[in-house]
Amino acid sequence: MTESAKTSFLRPAKVLWLVLIGLFVYTVTAAVLVPAGWLWHWFSPRIQLPPQLIVHQVSGKVWEGSAGLSYHGRPLIVRWQLGWPSVSTLELPVGFSIESLGSRVQGRIVGGWPERADLQLGGRIHVRDFESLIEQSGGAMLEGDVSIKQLRARWQDGQVQSAVGLATWPGGRVRWPQGGGTQSAEFPPMEASVDGSSGRLSLRVSREGKDQPVADADILPDGMLEVRVYKRLLDLAGQTWSGAASPGDVVFRVRQPLLPGGRG
Repeated sequence: MTESAKTSFLRPAKVLWLVLIGLFVYTVTAAVLVPAGWLWHWFSPRIQLPPQLIVHQVSGKVWEGSAGLSYHGRPLIVRWQLGWPSVSTLELPVGFSIESLGSRVQGRIVGGWPERADLQLGGRIHVRDFESLIEQSGGAMLEGDVSIKQLRARWQDGQVQSAVGLATWPGGRVRWPQGGGTQSAEFPPMEASVDGSSGRLSLRVSREGKDQPVADADILPDGMLEVRVYKRLLDLAGQTWSGAASPGDVVFRVRQPLLPGGRG
């Protein structure tokens, strides 16, 4: 009778799988247990943040934590929670929320390899929280809150592949700088829709329930921002315009780099 050949328990393939399982368990354990503040203290000297953004405190764990920030001196709280990564699709989901004194947006971003991300976002922005910033930029100040119903966007290789979203404002008084002072008017409910594809992102502002825009803007693939304002907006504001312009005529247009240093 012949004796069956003995096989080694620790074959190379099994050793490899044990090592991979060990690395996975170690990574998950580290993400659950490592303090986020310690990790931020370690990596913060290597991260370049905009000068207007200051991180004051990071707490919790890498897996779930929060950070106290200030942007242009305004306090913000950012919270995050990592989901379980997918080995098959090479994706990591992260739930998050950003809060200021009267605003809160929350969402979920799924980062994928290589250079892929999907975003879902919703919430409420209390415009007065950012009043001084709006005034510094020469923008119009709205009363009340802007509600972001749902925003979905996908990035691939640094470009917007698709985007769709809707924001609404219930109407009220709007004031804006004019000459050496300010002007104001009562506006009806308004809505803004977002649409994007092939690296181009478009924003369209219109009266709620109406198809004709009062203003729109495009962010082009080369980083340029183009804004157009139609006479409809002047009509809503009760402002006169010389000539025989129709409501759909463009009365203001500007094209400039979205970020400093962009193409002119």
